[in-house]
Amino acid sequence: MSTPAGSVRVVVVASFLMFWAFANRLLGWFGPIDLQAMPSVCQNLALKKAGIKQLDRHSQLILANSTAADTGEYSCWLQLCNGNKCRKDETKTGSTYIFFTDKEELFVPTPSYFEIVYLNPDKPAVIPCRVTTPSAKVTLHREFPAEEIETDGTDIFYDAKKGFVFQHPSSDHKGIVYCKAESQGAPQISIKYHLLYVEVPKGPPSATITVSSARAGLGDEVRVVCTVLGEPDVDVSFRWQYPGQESGRPVIIQNFWRLINRGIGHTTRISKSVLLVEDFEDTDVGNFVCIAQNLQGETTVATKVELK
Repeated sequence: MSTPAGSVRVVVVASFLMFWAFANRLLGWFGPIDLQAMPSVCQNLALKKAGIKQLDRHSQLILANSTAADTGEYSCWLQLCNGNKCRKDETKTGSTYIFFTDKEELFVPTPSYFEIVYLNPDKPAVIPCRVTTPSAKVTLHREFPAEEIETDGTDIFYDAKKGFVFQHPSSDHKGIVYCKAESQGAPQISIKYHLLYVEVPKGPPSATITVSSARAGLGDEVRVVCTVLGEPDVDVSFRWQYPGQESGRPVIIQNFWRLINRGIGHTTRISKSVLLVEDFEDTDVGNFVCIAQNLQGETTVATKVELK
């Protein structure tokens, strides 16, 4: 079977993976673990096809000494290059999901024994207890009170390639859970997952700004605090604009965050940026502006400090 130039075809052979792509371009790879570090051979080989003048390429990935940890999706794509700069060609990709079965490891190993899963009311949540044997029977259990969590195939269901999926998470689902798998032998238990319920609307950061004193005297210490409440797993970055910035006026800026509980079963991340002026001067009079940014956008807040 011929493969059109510029396309990607995925072929699985015996106990190793082989990806083919024919085009005069470079190829990129992605797998469940670092392809640069794992025991594999990844080659770009120049091939000449009879009757075609252009130089075609195929890329081959061989995974040797595979283990249960290698279970996951493998994908390959063409890269469009202009000099030394390359970008992924979203229209030319191929992927396949491989189960590396191991009767001693029914669950795909993880680097930790405990994970946090955030339950957002506006999007599905996944408890990632994936299995290495797709035919294994998997159930979900709550640690306290000790009980099996029923799945209905719609709101809560199991996907061997993802784990347990909660389509409409609620605060009733919070708590510590684990998965149990059975497949021709003694049942095995997964790591534990702590389900935390989150109730913060998506969007640009919800920011506020406060100042220790709106009127400061010469030599006073002035502290300006920019605060954002948001989702526990969403990072927030801060930027400042302040009087004397262009002339190199020295200030101290500290950023930090922590998780807080707001009501029963509700978890929120509070991120703060603190700007400190240790010795207030005439040049510090004016507007202090904080720009808080996340993946959804940015929010600008400001406060003014005057001289007493």
